[in-house]
Amino acid sequence: MNNNKTLSLIARVTSLAFHPLLIPTLGFLLLFNSDFYFSILPWNVKRYMLLVVFLSTCILPAISILILSINPKFDLNMEKNTDRVLSLLISSISYYLGYLLLKRVPVFPAYNVFLLGAILIQIALLPISMRWRISIHAAAIGGLVGGILGLSFRLQENPVQLLSLLILTAGLIGTSRLVLEKHTQSQVYTGLSIGFIILLAVVIFI
Repeated sequence: MNNNKTLSLIARVTSLAFHPLLIPTLGFLLLFNSDFYFSILPWNVKRYMLLVVFLSTCILPAISILILSINPKFDLNMEKNTDRVLSLLISSISYYLGYLLLKRVPVFPAYNVFLLGAILIQIALLPISMRWRISIHAAAIGGLVGGILGLSFRLQENPVQLLSLLILTAGLIGTSRLVLEKHTQSQVYTGLSIGFIILLAVVIFI
């Protein structure tokens, strides 16, 4: 019994630490500290970009969802498909605002492409979420793995340590969602696949 409680606690902490709203900021932090050549950006530029990404992909959608939760018909746990779809719509709009702000910064376009890919992932999840409880957690981390892999192909780099860490993280996130019984295996694997394929394709071809 104690082992089950400990496992459940670890799964909850993992799900919270790698919440989909935090994944874009985590991704940008990894890019800024990676071996990719654009990690040499001045700190003031990095700070501005991180602020834009954090505000538009985490704070703004989180505040909007909290405001919605004032309505008793909206459940923060998002057990209903309609609640999940509404949260995806809000996030997509917030992400797009961040994308527009980053376009004003004269830096490497790869950063804009990452946010564009994240928006497309959410758009792809919208119709699925109307009928099926696909894992948004899995889609978010799958997108980050696909984006980093696509960037490595595009720039002819080999960030094996970073990719290994992200793949391990994806496994932890997927396992945590299964332990908490939030999703089935097919919902986790499908989320991972959609996120991975979309951001991989966007980074390589756009």
